[in-house]
Amino acid sequence: MAGFKTHITTSSVLGVAYGAGAYTMYDAHWSTCMLGAGLCGVSGMLPDLDSGPGVPLRESVSFTAAVVPLLLIHRWQRYELTPETMVLAGGLVYLLIRFGMGRLLKSITVHRGMFHSLPALAIVGMLTYLICDHENPWTRVFFATAVMAGFGSHLVLDEIWSIDFRHLRLKSSFGTALKFWGDCWWANLATYANVIVLALMITADPAPLPKMPGMEAEMVAEQPEKSKDTPDRNAWRPRSHSPAPEPIF
Repeated sequence: MAGFKTHITTSSVLGVAYGAGAYTMYDAHWSTCMLGAGLCGVSGMLPDLDSGPGVPLRESVSFTAAVVPLLLIHRWQRYELTPETMVLAGGLVYLLIRFGMGRLLKSITVHRGMFHSLPALAIVGMLTYLICDHENPWTRVFFATAVMAGFGSHLVLDEIWSIDFRHLRLKSSFGTALKFWGDCWWANLATYANVIVLALMITADPAPLPKMPGMEAEMVAEQPEKSKDTPDRNAWRPRSHSPAPEPIF
């Protein structure tokens, strides 16, 4: 199977391309693009949370525990929490992820289980969409897609490494990453139950769902009137390539 460095390098390169594409093609704010690129890069090691004690588990849990409270700030502001309450909530979330989730994963997961599956890919995308609250739903989609791209790159690499190109044969590990279900029935049941619950939570979320082109609203959140010189960091419009003005002389 592909090693840790291969996974994190591939997802990081993919994240840079993803962020650069959003900046050059859709006029997305540079900070949004950099955050999306970073999320894609670190998500390349998320499927290996089921690998037991080691670098992937330690680094993934530590990074998740540090970043998730920061991503929740917009949602806590929506609920009008005081700064002191947000600090306390952030500390609690950090402790739960850093120590609670790490111990739980060590005890209930097996390597190449349902963490390496397409339903897990959907779960991380929906979790990111719910965590990254934003007034523009397309920004939430951007972050969720970034995490799914990094996560998915890990699954694809594992399948590629399951092919013996030298002897033109498939290894026994082939098909254990890009799968819809595993060998454990309760793990399958729990995974698909999470998919259903998260989908219901998204539909019940008070924030508006993104509108596709041609529907009643533009893909831009309603914002106060801004001057032409102020960049709109919430805009997700294709970058216009107007022709350069002809020289005076």
